[in-house]
Amino acid sequence: MSELRYVHLGFGADAVEYREAWQEQRRVHAARFADEVPDTCLLLEHPPVYTAGRRTVESERPLDGTPVVDVDRGGKITWHGPGQLVGYPILKLPRPVDVVAHVRRLEEAMIRTVADFGLTTTRIEGRSGVWVLGDPVEDRPAAGGGLTLDFGPRVDPRVADEEFDPRLNGPEYAPSNAGQRREDRKLAQIGIRVAKGVTMHGFAMNVNPDNTWFDRIVPCGIRDAGVTSLAYELGRDIGVREVVPVLEKHLRDVLAAAEPRPREIERDRERANA
Repeated sequence: MSELRYVHLGFGADAVEYREAWQEQRRVHAARFADEVPDTCLLLEHPPVYTAGRRTVESERPLDGTPVVDVDRGGKITWHGPGQLVGYPILKLPRPVDVVAHVRRLEEAMIRTVADFGLTTTRIEGRSGVWVLGDPVEDRPAAGGGLTLDFGPRVDPRVADEEFDPRLNGPEYAPSNAGQRREDRKLAQIGIRVAKGVTMHGFAMNVNPDNTWFDRIVPCGIRDAGVTSLAYELGRDIGVREVVPVLEKHLRDVLAAAEPRPREIERDRERANA
């Protein structure tokens, strides 16, 4: 990897409109492809906005017609807004490009970052991003405050009934209440694009946002889990600016240590061992 530089586009009152940041991504992407700039990570907050990746289906969008920005990244629909640390690493990868390895590196940097604040997170197979694991279904206590779920013989209607829409069934099923239900809950999401061997888009870590914004959509297309934030899990207030330097350190360390190389071609390895 080349030297990694960070560019702070704007936080708090200087949060950057999504389309403006997207245009800046495209500019830096072109410059990185031409080797005019080193690997670059744009860090910022956005004003509230829903964005939909290429795999988003209509039934996952807001029911109330709230506008959504359709983008050219992978993944599905999500929300960005105040209290969420967004990073757009624009990096030149070796060929053939290993997208999965790139995603794993971003996850690792965020896992290490929140660990420094005292929170243990993990990956879930088949679901990108950084997760806080919930209790086993059979061990989940009845939540207070009216959040009492009775799934009978542990049948969750969110996944068992194709016609069931949790957005129409109150706070009991809201993604933002997953912590009270002790379900798996996503702390950080990842959606990327690789064009001409250079990455775009990236990650969003929920530091201290209003997670009820996620209740209007099916976040990342996942119906049987929810969302959380670093502040909620730690039980204390924490700001995006407090997290930025820690994330920068771990992202730089992970990328520097990775020494990404083109994947071996299986037939070549077999020939070498013959």
